Amino acid sequence: MRYDDRSAAGRLLAEELDELRGQDVVVLGLPRGGVPVAAEVARRLNAPLDVLVVRKLGVPGQPEWGFGAVGEHGVRVLNRDVISEAGLASAELEAVEAAERAELERRVRAYRQGREPLPVTGHTALVVDDGLATGATAEAACRVVRGQGAARVVLAVPVGPTHSVARLRQVADEVICPQTHRILGSVGAWYRHFGQVPDDEVTSLLARAAEPGSSSPAVASSPSDREVLIPAAGARVSARLVVPDGAAAAVAFAHGSGSSRLSPRNQYVATALNRAGLATLLLDLLTDGEAHDRHNVFDILLLARRLHAASVWLREETGLPVAYFGASTGAAAALEAAALSGSDVRSVVSRGGRPDLATPAALARLRAPTLLIVGGRDAQVLSLNRLAADRMHCEHRIAVVPGATHLFEEPGTLTTVAELARDWFTTHLGRPTTGTPPRRSA
Repeated sequence: MRYDDRSAAGRLLAEELDELRGQDVVVLGLPRGGVPVAAEVARRLNAPLDVLVVRKLGVPGQPEWGFGAVGEHGVRVLNRDVISEAGLASAELEAVEAAERAELERRVRAYRQGREPLPVTGHTALVVDDGLATGATAEAACRVVRGQGAARVVLAVPVGPTHSVARLRQVADEVICPQTHRILGSVGAWYRHFGQVPDDEVTSLLARAAEPGSSSPAVASSPSDREVLIPAAGARVSARLVVPDGAAAAVAFAHGSGSSRLSPRNQYVATALNRAGLATLLLDLLTDGEAHDRHNVFDILLLARRLHAASVWLREETGLPVAYFGASTGAAAALEAAALSGSDVRSVVSRGGRPDLATPAALARLRAPTLLIVGGRDAQVLSLNRLAADRMHCEHRIAVVPGATHLFEEPGTLTTVAELARDWFTTHLGRPTTGTPPRRSA
């Protein structure tokens, strides 16, 4: 059985952990992929959630061969057998530890945003990850919380290899793993959706869990979440449709070149919109075969026709007004599609977009209120967005995210993108876009 995504895996994993409900448990997610799983577990157990940042100490030149691990509060766990076998000198040990501790402290600051860690001394530490491969990180995490004084250590993962689970039972007091396989392959193979989890998502999940009265992130509703195939301009394209109960509108996503509907950044923004009560359609505008041809990837008019057809399907399927979110070249396709006669698209948001690739006629014809989000350090794309904005006669705004580069990988920047998009959509989705162009805004 494959899990739909990390949240679904967390919900199923929590069922295996029901006996811990009401006990003195602290749920600790291993960043980054383990935190969304842990968030669901914490919510269903009504337990506090924190992040457990550990750094494996790898033998110089063979970093996968771990000789120990470091954690917060100066905790250090060493494997003397590995140190002896590798012939490591004290200076080498100290250099590796210094580098890994600096990275650990950086991540702790980014994830906790000044909050104090939850104490585990005398408590049951429930360590959660999204799966096991070699199990080295999970082993290090268990040893670290043991060193911090946890009364009991429970390791919980959705999937893992049989041999790693058996070995970790020598480290943790209990290991919960609903799916064990003699030959595992990659952890991602056991998920339908296994995109990279951005730092921003980890930070957001932890912040929500720390809010008074909350032990986990609140979701606006129990959404309908399914994979669909949509007929679109000569092809059937794959998409993921999420519709929260009581959704007010739907947002169709157009990804950039070299990406897909599984883009972790678009998934992160889509999740934020779902929490705000908006349906989302993450779709591939090209089939797998078409995507290998670079000419298709930059055929903006073809992508626009596909997006328009998908939006017609989306409107009929959900009965909701539709907006577009475009990234990189997908932003040009979104603007072209929104400018088509009779599109009735309520608003458009571009993230790090290339609106300059849309035709000048489409930019001038556009009536949907448009938000162009650009990183402050993405100078060339910012200039291109300003040139495209000068051609627009609809209501529009350029939002510059300070310190962000093109992919918004810097801590906090993707969260800002999600918040800007959410606010723009919820403000403009109720407006029809036909008739006289609305007042232009700077």
